[in-house]
Amino acid sequence: MKGKFENLRYCSKCLIPETHETIAFDKDGVCNVCRQIEFKHTKIDWDSKLVALDELIELYRGKHDYDCIVPFSGGKDSTWTLYYLVKIKKLKCLVVQFNHGFMRPTLLENNTRTFKELGCDVISFTTNWKIVQKLMLESLKRKGDFCWHCHTGIFSYPMHVAVKYNVPLIFWGEPQAEYTSYYTYEDTLNESEEVNEIRFNRFTNLGITADDMAGMIDVEDKRDLIPYSYPKLKDLMKIGYRSVCLGSYIPWDVKKQVEIIQKELGWKGEQVEGVPAEYNYEKIECGMQGIRDYLKFIKRGYSRVSHLSSIDIRNGRLTREAGEKLVDEYEGKKPASLPVFLDYVGIDENEFYKYALQHQVDPFSLTREQINLLGEGDELWDQKLWYKEKPCQKNCDGCGN
Repeated sequence: MKGKFENLRYCSKCLIPETHETIAFDKDGVCNVCRQIEFKHTKIDWDSKLVALDELIELYRGKHDYDCIVPFSGGKDSTWTLYYLVKIKKLKCLVVQFNHGFMRPTLLENNTRTFKELGCDVISFTTNWKIVQKLMLESLKRKGDFCWHCHTGIFSYPMHVAVKYNVPLIFWGEPQAEYTSYYTYEDTLNESEEVNEIRFNRFTNLGITADDMAGMIDVEDKRDLIPYSYPKLKDLMKIGYRSVCLGSYIPWDVKKQVEIIQKELGWKGEQVEGVPAEYNYEKIECGMQGIRDYLKFIKRGYSRVSHLSSIDIRNGRLTREAGEKLVDEYEGKKPASLPVFLDYVGIDENEFYKYALQHQVDPFSLTREQINLLGEGDELWDQKLWYKEKPCQKNCDGCGN
């Protein structure tokens, strides 16, 4: 790469640096995530895993109003999960969608088409925007990550629905072992990765519970934070819940899965800020994805292009050299959507960089001036359609501003 961060150690196989969460390198300089993917390809008996999946499904099939719940963002992974369970496994699924507030037009179009093609019942929940604004700012200050409401809501709200509707089986998408080492494929060789409160508190909620957050933000009614809290264990145990990753039972292959949902469901990709066009299937569900990736770059010295290139490198679809070129071209540019985000949380650029820079992960270090030298990205086609806190007062018909 350009040598921008010579003080960082990188995996000798992929492009992930030492600032990646849970990373470790072996004697050959290969990271633990790369080794996990090798283990996935060579050590797991996927035929027996598929038998275990069928056995799990049959424990619940036809026993309740729905066979399972599928938490659904509309991105590639949740769409594939829903497609597989409905079309391949013939399950009656209840789709549960937590609307984080930033769903883009193409995503909404995909969702409508998917639900109609598959014939599913859907519960879509949109949380209180005024509370979301406060949560975004507080988590940005404390963690350099404004997505606390999204992290927690996506993983907690479907569990509340499971209790309320008495649907004990919940299927998520890819396991964490695909990208981090909070859990590994070796750890779950004989069992699935349970998506439970232990996992939720280990990394999903950034170490901040809903009760914690209630004491951090100005909230008049603590009930507003219920969607971000995990249900009581006794209530989950009462329904006999199992909350697992589909990717613990079938080998996760993003590109093959995208090809299938595009062909069978008409699922469409979309341009995402700071991401090459060839990865237009990645993170299309959030208008603020460019901001989140930019914050990651400021904190850790790498972003989504390194992540995506590394996935392809591990699966033999991209050379390291080609990945380095993509990283050099795309990472670190200031998103055009930054003014929109600042409007949402009510701060200026100086405050934004102050909060972001104080969360840099050692030994990575860049100043704001150095970051600004990396340039700015292009505006997405639909940015003018996004909600604005301060609408334009020009009264131009159809201008979108």
